[in-house]
Amino acid sequence: MKITYKGDYALKALLDLALHYDGSTVVSMHQLAKRLDIPNKFLEQVLLELKRGGFVASRRGKIGGYLLAKLPSRIKVGDVVRFMDGSIEPISCVAQRYKGCSDIYRCVFRKIWQDVASAITGIVDNITFEDLVRKMNRRKGTFVYEI
Repeated sequence: MKITYKGDYALKALLDLALHYDGSTVVSMHQLAKRLDIPNKFLEQVLLELKRGGFVASRRGKIGGYLLAKLPSRIKVGDVVRFMDGSIEPISCVAQRYKGCSDIYRCVFRKIWQDVASAITGIVDNITFEDLVRKMNRRKGTFVYEI
């Protein structure tokens, strides 16, 4: 699994939108870009792709912007990663129907890569953006005392 800058920015943008989610509040692209320190042009591409994937919706006009297209509890990190960056498997032979290698059934590495893929899937497919918002809100409530 390799997360590109585009994938990383997509995750960060969705988290920001989830943090501001109330079902109707839109966030302008410029606000997002500033808060996340992402170049406007690149963020625009990311948001258009996220819109195409059904993760965000947009509103036009002077007070337009972006908002989540569905509840934060219905968006999983794994879905976003797969949509933006493709397969999360570390190597193609992990797939059950893979036919590209004649040595596949004797290969000692395949089981290792299958275990790695299962571990990654078990994590990213069980974390929603609602979970991330809760985690962020808990961090905000934590006080650090220094002397």
